[in-house]
Amino acid sequence: IATDPRRTADEYAVWLQQLLAMEGFAKADVAKVIIGTVVPRALHNLTVLSQKYFHLDPVVAGAGGWPIALDVPEPETVGADRVLNAIAGHARHDDDLIIVDFGTATTFDVVDFSGAYKGGIIAPGINLSLDALVAAAAKLPRIAIEAPADTSVIGRTTERQMLIGVYWGYVAMIDGLVARLKAEIGRPARVIATGGLAILFDKYTDAFDSIEPDLTIQGLALLAAKAS
Repeated sequence: IATDPRRTADEYAVWLQQLLAMEGFAKADVAKVIIGTVVPRALHNLTVLSQKYFHLDPVVAGAGGWPIALDVPEPETVGADRVLNAIAGHARHDDDLIIVDFGTATTFDVVDFSGAYKGGIIAPGINLSLDALVAAAAKLPRIAIEAPADTSVIGRTTERQMLIGVYWGYVAMIDGLVARLKAEIGRPARVIATGGLAILFDKYTDAFDSIEPDLTIQGLALLAAKAS
């Protein structure tokens, strides 16, 4: 379910119970709830959901500190999703890591071989960029983002030119920033792509060593397993 800070606990419950039923689970099957969010209003409503409908006090990711070091000057400002990605990535791989997450923002996070979060990059997400382009230029149509059918970067229609600008622009950003991050790290680093749009870029870039779409959820599961 897409996060909407205006959605109440009761609205979440209706959606969630339907999804559980579709997968063959009952409400009583839920033994633990864990929440990872950076939206205070959503946190409140999800906490009410957990207590009212599942009779459970939720584990809130990061509330009692993190099991990895956040080696940055302002660790309290690091988004929960980025820390969860770091936790899951390090649990699966012993290497230095560069984690590229295609969400609302496109983030690049560096995790060293010890599991410490070292910092990263925040760039506009691809859909955010596309929305801004359409909103700012009245004559540009809304298009669906997809991998182009070929590698030509000379568009013959407005829609094609928009797709080239957004898609190949992001490929160039991914390749360029990953190369610069690797050079600064100075050691071999594994590059993991995650998020729903990660698979979209794998066709035309060799930057990724692996695509692991559910890294954030895996991080939540790891924290939940450790919680008493």
